[in-house]
This record gives sequence, structure tokens and C-alpha cells, in this order.
Amino acid sequence: MTLNCYDMLVLLLLLVSKSFYGNVDAQKNGLGASFIFGDSLVDAGNNNYLSTLSKANIRPNGIDFNASGGNPTGRYTNGRTIGDIVGEELGQPNYAVPFLAPNATGKAILSGVNYASGGGGILNATGRIFVNRIGMDVQIDYFSITRKQIDKVLGESKAKEYVMKKSIFSITVGANDFLNNYLLPVLSIGARISQSPDSFIDDMISHFRAQLTRLYQLDARKFVIGNVGPIGCIPYQKTINQLNEDECVDLANKLALKYNARLKDLTAELNDNLPGATFVLANVYDLVSELIKNYDKYGFTTASRACCGNGGQFAGIIPCGPTSSMCTDRYKHVFWDPYHPSEAANLILAKQLLDGDKRYISPVNLRQLRDL
Repeated sequence: MTLNCYDMLVLLLLLVSKSFYGNVDAQKNGLGASFIFGDSLVDAGNNNYLSTLSKANIRPNGIDFNASGGNPTGRYTNGRTIGDIVGEELGQPNYAVPFLAPNATGKAILSGVNYASGGGGILNATGRIFVNRIGMDVQIDYFSITRKQIDKVLGESKAKEYVMKKSIFSITVGANDFLNNYLLPVLSIGARISQSPDSFIDDMISHFRAQLTRLYQLDARKFVIGNVGPIGCIPYQKTINQLNEDECVDLANKLALKYNARLKDLTAELNDNLPGATFVLANVYDLVSELIKNYDKYGFTTASRACCGNGGQFAGIIPCGPTSSMCTDRYKHVFWDPYHPSEAANLILAKQLLDGDKRYISPVNLRQLRDL
């Protein structure tokens, strides 16, 4: 069958029309913006613009990140972070742009902005070993700047609705407050002598309450907050403490669990006290623990050795960089480097947050949160 010019024109118009309306439907049903706060687990490049010892814009980081052609972007993993994967799955048009990047302006911010910073924490003192990092207080200061920019792009009334109804605020923070503050003997021995674990966690919760309330006052309504994972089981902790493959550092995990119990109470309190807000708690601790304990069930060959790193039996002392040894089977390692999960692990974790049940994400999962 041959097509004349008229038939071809009609066919072309139908295809364009279908494509256009498909995109409209995707935008209508998908997530508008993802505003991401936290630490190196979700940093997408902010630390590239800081004079800091914590950087990931060096090879082979990003080797499996398709959007950059395998070049490093400042993500502390071989591919996508959990934030990237969740955004894709929820229909976000583009990855959230790092706040400090020069292109974080105009309509680009309507897909979301990433404020996360490697080394950052809830407390301002956290991560000072890295010289520079962006803590939660400053990350929220930065969001207040973005909030005004959204008003300019959309107009005040549309901007308010966009932020309140079409945006998700994702916060992954707290691990550094232990790893690079309370548990860090070089800088914090004085603090540990004078402050009990309960008192330190009290400080964290009281600061975090104020920070989340500030975001609410800036029109954030849909929150997902990750608790602290099993930080005693990362390759770095196993290596420096000379543990066996199936052992973890007890003190670090106990601190995480103590904080997580308080965080659960805090999210319940905020759900009760902040009208119109939904605070979803992601149970990262149990999710990652399950992955570490039953790694072979998920297709991994190790949950203790870093794919990229150097030092000790688990390659867990020196962070990933050009001189690091790197595994050939990146998708068989739970951990990319001494601290951070691989993209393969992030995919499994993200799937549970998107579609999982109340064991891992409550009171609703992320697809349900988007559609509220």
C-alpha cells in the first residue's frame, strides 16, 4: 500500500497529536517536582561547587550513569541515587538539578532541586572534618531562595499549589551526625564525654523538628523522611574495626536504632500537629539490613566488600577514586564504595519505597504519596 501526501500528512498529525497528549497525561499524572535534602546518599553534585574534602566528581564514580555517558557528576555511586530512581518512576520530567549548579534557574527548577551535600547532617557541627559541606539549616535557607524563584516563574497562587500538591520533599539525613560527629574521636571526644547518646539524639530530634517545621512554613506538604540505616555494617566500619564478613559494629547500629525510634515518634507528632501535611517514614534501616543479610537472594555476591575503594579486607578505608581498585561485577556488590550503596542496591531499595508495604514505608508508599 502506498501513501499519498495527504495521507502522510494526516498520519503525521495523528502521531504528533498522540505524542502531545501522551506528554500532557504524563505531566498531569506524574510528579511535578522533587526537592531533595540530605547527605552524600542523595547528593547529585552540590559538593562539586564547594572547597571540600568530600567530593565524588572523580572517576570512576558515575561510570554507569547513562545521563552523563558514564562521566562523574558528583553522585557518590556508580549510577543513579535512590532520589534519581524514585523521580524517574514517579514521572518527574528531569532529574532534580543541584542547587549550586549554574543551570538551577528559571523553568529548570520546576522539575525539582537537589540541596543534598556529602558530609552534611542535621547538626551544624556535623561533617566539619571535610572542611566544607552544606548542613540541613543551610539547605533549607537555599530552598527558601528557590521558593521565591518558583513564585516568579509561575506566579504566587500557582506556585503555592505546585509546591503543596505537585511536589515531594525527600530528606535523607542523620547518618553523618553519628559517623562524622558523635562517633568521630578526633573531633568529638569532648562532646562524647559531656553528652550521653540520649542527650545527643535529643539535640538531633529537636533540630530536625524545627527544620521540618520550617519547610512546612515554606509550603512543603508531602514529605518522605529516611531513617538512619545500619551504619555499623558499611565496609568502612567493618574494615577499621577488623570485623568478620557477617559482623557489624554494635554501638553504631544501637545509636541508629535509638535515633530511629525517636524519629518515628517525631513523624507521628508532625502528622498530628501540622494540618494538611503527610510525613512518610522510610524504614531504611530494615530495608538495608534485609539486603545485607540476604544479599545472595537478591543476586549479589557480597554485602561487605566495596566495589571501589582501597584498604583492608573489605576495600573500606580509602574512598573511591582514580587509583582505587574496582570490581568488574558492579551489579553484584551491595556497596559501591566504603560508605554508599551501588546503583543495583539503590534500585531494590527504591522499588520498596515506591511500592512497598508498611514494613518499609508508612503510612503510605511513594506512589500513593504522589497521588494524594
